[in-house]
Amino acid sequence: MARTHFQTIIFITFFLIFTIVATAKPDFKFRKEKISHLQFYFHDVIDGPNRTAVQVAAAPSTNTSVTGFGAVTMFDNPLTKGPNPMSKMVGRAQGMYAVASQQELGLLMNMNFVFAEGKYKGSTLSVLGRNAVLAKEREMPVVGGSGLFRFARGYALAKTYSLDPIRAIVEYDVFVMHY
Repeated sequence: MARTHFQTIIFITFFLIFTIVATAKPDFKFRKEKISHLQFYFHDVIDGPNRTAVQVAAAPSTNTSVTGFGAVTMFDNPLTKGPNPMSKMVGRAQGMYAVASQQELGLLMNMNFVFAEGKYKGSTLSVLGRNAVLAKEREMPVVGGSGLFRFARGYALAKTYSLDPIRAIVEYDVFVMHY
């Protein structure tokens, strides 16, 4: 069966598009992959005039639940070099956590570490995972990033440094592979 003029134009168009896409170079300059270790402190202030975390939703049974199951909190927390709230700020942790366990204090964490200082200024790391708050050490996956952390993957270890009714200070050790 002979090709019609229309079929030939369609074939040539798809061939050209495929050739352009297959040979196009991404704007990302590929570099050697490396592993970085970052350490900083997360300051979650849940009460008082300078709060950095606010509950935005709750289930009807949240207040009667032993764990607060169903509570959702948004946060914009400072990240500092040291555990002292007055130590140098290196960025912010922005996101939300939800109480996702009925038996223990287990949070679903969805957050971005937004770096504002040093060589990572303007870059972010995204973390999504379970945080069993009362465990001595918690591990959560790093699922991506931006800027110098483009194509990032790795894990974040969280350890509670101090905890009181107003503030939680959490030490983060983050190990991330990136280009």
